[in-house]
Amino acid sequence: MTETPTPDQQRAGFAAIIGAPNAGKSTLVNRLTGTKVSIVTQKVQTTRFPVRGIAMAGDAQIVLVDTPGVFTPRRRLDRAMVASAWAGAEDADIVVHLIDAQAQLASEGREGSAADRRAAEDVETIVANLKATGTQAILALNKIDGMRRDTLLALSQSLFDLGVYSEVFMISASTGDGVDDLKARLAQAMPAGPWLYPEDQAADVPARVLAAEITREKVYLRVHEELPYSAAVETTSFEDRADGSARIEQTIYVERESQRPIVLGKGGQTLKWIGQKAREELTEILGRPVHLFLTVKVDPKWQDSRALYAQFGLDFDV
Repeated sequence: MTETPTPDQQRAGFAAIIGAPNAGKSTLVNRLTGTKVSIVTQKVQTTRFPVRGIAMAGDAQIVLVDTPGVFTPRRRLDRAMVASAWAGAEDADIVVHLIDAQAQLASEGREGSAADRRAAEDVETIVANLKATGTQAILALNKIDGMRRDTLLALSQSLFDLGVYSEVFMISASTGDGVDDLKARLAQAMPAGPWLYPEDQAADVPARVLAAEITREKVYLRVHEELPYSAAVETTSFEDRADGSARIEQTIYVERESQRPIVLGKGGQTLKWIGQKAREELTEILGRPVHLFLTVKVDPKWQDSRALYAQFGLDFDV
């Protein structure tokens, strides 16, 4: 068993993971911490607030700020998410710019989809901001699975030549390839100082916020094709019961009446599946029985709710 370093031997700091939506930021944070910290779905822009995952590497504690995807904001929620992402980067000791290598390469050719081109445009936005602020970042090329080495080297060189990166790592967040090397580099960058969190703590996320995110993940996993990004989950009650279990009440908000039956499903079966999967995962994460009660409400203006923004630590007035 490894002996815990004394406070004067410890190092701790913050590493911000920034990138375009769907670059794989949440998957990378989950891989680095070795546990479920951020939700991962097929949807882009699923991370709506900075999640602090905590990764341990020898005498270093790396507090990972998993930011919302940086993209061109159009709505109030978009603006709040992007502002939150840059705030997370500005406060960090080191910044990692994660890029989907496959989408970046595809955007340069005819085979690139509209999504690939949008991702490349978001990369340009991030690079411009890094240049404007004088921020040096680590470039992490993600999703390298199956890509030719010479192709990757050419892509990494063209990006490195932009002048905002100090070094390049090639990784696969989904398989873990190259992630240990990146983790060692982040650990090396942590300043001397006592650890900020207990050694066995994997995240700095309020339980009621984590519960809402877990349920929202299940909503998108089940109805990702029928339901656009017009849903939110609010934990309205989180009660610790005398028997050690947790009683959680949540409201799933949709914007239109036509979306409510999608979440409910025939005979309520879809909502039942969402509740069952969320409850199973929360039981495992919280380490105790969970009683979960879900309600679906139609609110065309849920994106203008100050309470929801406050739940996720977003600035309503951006």
